[in-house]
Amino acid sequence: MVKYQRYNLYNHWKKNKEHVVHDDEESYLRSICGNSGYCNKKPSPKLLYFTVLSLISCSLILAPQILSSNSNFSVFFFVLCGLADPFRFDDEGLGSEPDGNGLCSSVPNGTICCDRSSMRSDICIMKGDVRTHSASSSIFLYRNNGVNDFVSAPSNDENDELEVIQHEKIKPYSRKWETSVMDTIDELNLKVKGKESSIHHRCDVQHNVTAVFFSTGGYTGNLYHEFNDGILPLYITSQHLNKKVVFVILEYHNWWIMKYGDILSQLSDFPAIDFSGDKRIHCFPEAIVGLRIHDELTVNSSLMEGNKTIRDFRELLNQAYWPRIRGLIQEEEGEAQLKTEKSALSPSSDNLIDTIKEKQESKRPKLVIVSRNGSRAINNEDLLVKMAEDIGFVVEVLRPQRTSELAKTYRVLNSSDVMIGVHGAAMTHFLFMKPGSVFIQVIPLGTDWAAETYYGEPAVKFGLRYIGYKILPKESSLYVDYDKYDPVLIDPQSVNDRGWEFTKKIYLDRQTVRLHLGRFRKRLLRVYYYSIAQKKKSLHRQSQ
Repeated sequence: MVKYQRYNLYNHWKKNKEHVVHDDEESYLRSICGNSGYCNKKPSPKLLYFTVLSLISCSLILAPQILSSNSNFSVFFFVLCGLADPFRFDDEGLGSEPDGNGLCSSVPNGTICCDRSSMRSDICIMKGDVRTHSASSSIFLYRNNGVNDFVSAPSNDENDELEVIQHEKIKPYSRKWETSVMDTIDELNLKVKGKESSIHHRCDVQHNVTAVFFSTGGYTGNLYHEFNDGILPLYITSQHLNKKVVFVILEYHNWWIMKYGDILSQLSDFPAIDFSGDKRIHCFPEAIVGLRIHDELTVNSSLMEGNKTIRDFRELLNQAYWPRIRGLIQEEEGEAQLKTEKSALSPSSDNLIDTIKEKQESKRPKLVIVSRNGSRAINNEDLLVKMAEDIGFVVEVLRPQRTSELAKTYRVLNSSDVMIGVHGAAMTHFLFMKPGSVFIQVIPLGTDWAAETYYGEPAVKFGLRYIGYKILPKESSLYVDYDKYDPVLIDPQSVNDRGWEFTKKIYLDRQTVRLHLGRFRKRLLRVYYYSIAQKKKSLHRQSQ
């Protein structure tokens, strides 16, 4: 539900970004300067004089250092004097992989590069002698040529700050545009210290791989946000490192590690670190702070090394969950073997009927209904199940809980041909389906935009056959509570425009659904015949 809270702001921003086209530089300057005319003013003679004088002074003072072999100082000089962007320089042999880093695609050793151009998230990259200091919520980068055995010196806060060359602040969570939740996220201080710094925090644990810092705070606990704001951005940010990465987590939760441990093991060969709970100083040659995010529940292949897509992410899920699924299958096969042995000793007509039924069901398409309780539940779900079975589907009702084992849920949906569910966070489970399967999202009144944006459009990108079933007012429980000409029923957008509190109170918390089975049956019949055709194609391919 929380993802509704800023949808007007975010949608407005997306439209502006997508539809602004600048024909030439002049029109671009006009678009960012408005009508003030400020950008068209010529610089005054005084300003030119001051600029030239500053450059000359800067050169005279720092020239001896420029001529030295310290490339890091040279970068610092050019930035200080305003002559260049430091991130255009690159130390030999330190170029980043082409993993869609954008602004920070090339980061010199001993520097921090922060890309704050995205509305969704900030990301900073630190290269060189990187050391954590959880007590001060800091990550230090020392320009000490990689020497890692400095002894800690007594700390003086005032002197310590004077030695800082660069200081960046970042909250490593991918909902930057949503102020209310970002206010709850822990902030990190990223500090660069010079080669001559008197204070060096001694390494307790030395790592030889990159660290990725991110937060599991915010909306973690909601399945949509866990995948959209966390797991998918983690994949996007770290997959190019080929598991040679350590995850350092702010606002660490043991239950989150347990829930997503199978996925984490496919992204990293190393155990995750609790940034606040682990007081040791961890040292790394590189740190990525923050996560990149592309769009709702998707991966933009043009921004990925090797043009990875959302289907590559699904393959990662497959690799993560199949070991556990194989274990479950072996357990079931063992139980079935015992049952068969007992049947052989005491044969009955019931055993024969069960065997015939199993063979028949293997040929029929499987439909999974993701069930809800309370708000946005399907009140006539039992009749929906019976109708689907009468059409010819094998039906399974899935009731996922926050504590449900994801491998078991993945197994159910991975083996399904069709998934039906009412709009809500549980629709994130479409990521567990096979591409080519059918996803039917029941869309209650007042939820059209969110249903299509957060689940419908991503499902199509994922490769599913998507059907958005928009209910009629008579299919909503609100039809009983309001006059049939009330805007709540006939103009939900006008109600949503009044603010989040109205959307939540009316359409999310108080609405349930009673499907018009005759109307819904037409969709199910088309889906049934499509699924039968797909099964036949699959069997034909297997027989070749």
